[in-house]
Amino acid sequence: MERANDSTFSGFILLGFSNRPQLETALSVLILIIYFLSFLGNGTIILLSLVDSHLHTPMYFFLSNLSFMDLCLTTCTVPQTVANFKGKDKRITYGGCVTQLFVALGLGGVECVLLSVMAYDRYAAVCRPLHYMLIMHPQLCSQLVATAWLTGFGNSVVQTALTMTLPLCGKNQVDHFFCEVPAMLKLACTNTSINEAELFAVSVLFLVVPLSLILVSYGHITHAVLKIKSAQGRRKAFGTCGSHSMVVTVFFGTLISMYLQPPSSYSQDVNKSMALFYTLVTPLLNPLIYTLRNNEVKGALRRLVRRTPDSRQS
Repeated sequence: MERANDSTFSGFILLGFSNRPQLETALSVLILIIYFLSFLGNGTIILLSLVDSHLHTPMYFFLSNLSFMDLCLTTCTVPQTVANFKGKDKRITYGGCVTQLFVALGLGGVECVLLSVMAYDRYAAVCRPLHYMLIMHPQLCSQLVATAWLTGFGNSVVQTALTMTLPLCGKNQVDHFFCEVPAMLKLACTNTSINEAELFAVSVLFLVVPLSLILVSYGHITHAVLKIKSAQGRRKAFGTCGSHSMVVTVFFGTLISMYLQPPSSYSQDVNKSMALFYTLVTPLLNPLIYTLRNNEVKGALRRLVRRTPDSRQS
């Protein structure tokens, strides 16, 4: 935001749920619990993917990147949110707001692309099993992950610059618990229709296009699986894709409801609740879904536990 109009500008005030202080107190405790569980779950997936040779495959390479991205997303928003909910001082510096906006936007874009890459990986595993390791060779996997990160943060540079250079005219109260584009656009004292149109176009690019590619991949997977004569083979093939499809449903369903609906169709409190779900609950669901439904991850966890000194002594 342009600060020339206010020489004493010291940052923004994140209103959060300040009209409901009791709710903020309860939420701050709940958020810390969920953050701890999310950190533990995603950290475990990253650790297992690194130390267990059975998980040195493209699928778990992508999954560990997804877990690392989720850790970064929650760490970007949770500390500031808890501090604001627990205290009366709800300020965030201008630099802190820019950083938060940039990181959250970038990570959201990374996850959109990464989930479509993971769907392609599952397509190659199920539909081209004999050529899977040739198709998903380590160099390609690294290139796909690099593309996801570069695309996500490349878009974030543009979005952050377009948003934070709008004239502010002294407004600094953000009706949200963290800095996000729609809430920041409401502070601008100029016509933001171009920014809103551009945001909608980018949302379509990062939500509708990857989701369409994912649906196409799963269409091919379903067609291939139905040709398998063995019921056990069908269950195994669907099992490798079931976890990913659940993550896709939760993630894209939340973001589409946030960014591809007219602002007048839901209240700001609903929007903030959806954002809280996206930044906090979704990163927790990812490790739960992948570990509870994945025998390979559970097996790797058991092998890790057996290798600990305490386990050997007992």
